[in-house]
Amino acid sequence: MEALTFNTTEQALLAAVGILFIIQLLYYFCLYNRIHTRSRAVKRSDVHFSQELLPLSVIIYAREEVENLRRNLTAVLEQDYPQFEVIVINDGNTDESEDYLTLQGEKYPNLYHSFVPNSSRYISRKKLAVTLGVKASKYDWLVFTEANCLPESDQWLRTMARNFTSRAQIVLGYSGYERGKGWLHKRVSFDNLFNSMRYLGYALAGKPYIGIGRNMAYRKELFYAQKGFSAHLNLQRGDDDLFINKTATAENTRVETDANAVVRVQPVNRAKDWREEKISYTVTAHFYKGMQRYLSGFETTSRLLFHVAWIAALVIGILNFHWLAAGIAFLIFALRYTMQVLIINKTAKDLGEKRRYYFTLPVFDILQPMQSLRWKSHCLFRKRNNFLRK
Repeated sequence: MEALTFNTTEQALLAAVGILFIIQLLYYFCLYNRIHTRSRAVKRSDVHFSQELLPLSVIIYAREEVENLRRNLTAVLEQDYPQFEVIVINDGNTDESEDYLTLQGEKYPNLYHSFVPNSSRYISRKKLAVTLGVKASKYDWLVFTEANCLPESDQWLRTMARNFTSRAQIVLGYSGYERGKGWLHKRVSFDNLFNSMRYLGYALAGKPYIGIGRNMAYRKELFYAQKGFSAHLNLQRGDDDLFINKTATAENTRVETDANAVVRVQPVNRAKDWREEKISYTVTAHFYKGMQRYLSGFETTSRLLFHVAWIAALVIGILNFHWLAAGIAFLIFALRYTMQVLIINKTAKDLGEKRRYYFTLPVFDILQPMQSLRWKSHCLFRKRNNFLRK
């Protein structure tokens, strides 16, 4: 009977582990499993799609990226789609981008290009570039991506466009990283997958709050109705997430997660580049409206506390030779790990990801909330002007 008796510390820790496990369970099944649930619904033909392939404009932002354009632009121009144009806005003129785009324009009559004036100041150059692309477009539906993104297939535009229903004004897609080598790329890929499960999960739950400009679409009339990016012109970022945060609703937003609609981003080679990107997103997150930001923060906190609680209960159980207490703590961890493996890897498969997460999953699961705290701490020690367009 002594083995069934728990001291006060063990009771408190096991109760905390149990409560935090239930919280995590709710997040995984009610939020993170949404993409897989939708994929199954599409296979059952339970999701309504438009049968009309409306003409569209693809707008690509390029910042002196002639090599990326050479590598990726042809795949966009040769999409299997009846009527579309491609508009490339080049930010900078110190490389061969303009010459390359001029040559490609002779081969592809639906390719147009322009540039951001060097004299532009006090406004984000990317926001200005996107605005120029929108104003130059001929069609109402605008599809956005970037020069370092490669469509997964020639059905990218068709798959995105099947969501252009009469009620839809925004379509959010998935952008994943091409498979690379090394620990850094594994971290970046997992972080991208998990955050996509989060923001696309909220959108599928009828609570959209952000989008990523590497793969999304919206109507031109929506852009003009919201006066473009006028609310945050001085911020370096926010052309995608802040705009969607301001305009997206349950009624006007659809999500496309088919593997054919995915675009692949080139692997990150420098930790510094990834860090700066994450810090920029952390800064703009302060401007998000809605409870999703706080709910996401609560999940991150509960996850970190779960790991602290189960490890503490395991260690104390072992030190006290109370194997039942240690076993319960480990069993709850194992149940959560099994749930994670199933949901995350099924979602990765639905999205066409080649990488799976098994042994690295617990490591990344602990690292991610710690990284989140790191990005926030970086913001505290930087001046606000660092994130404004000068």
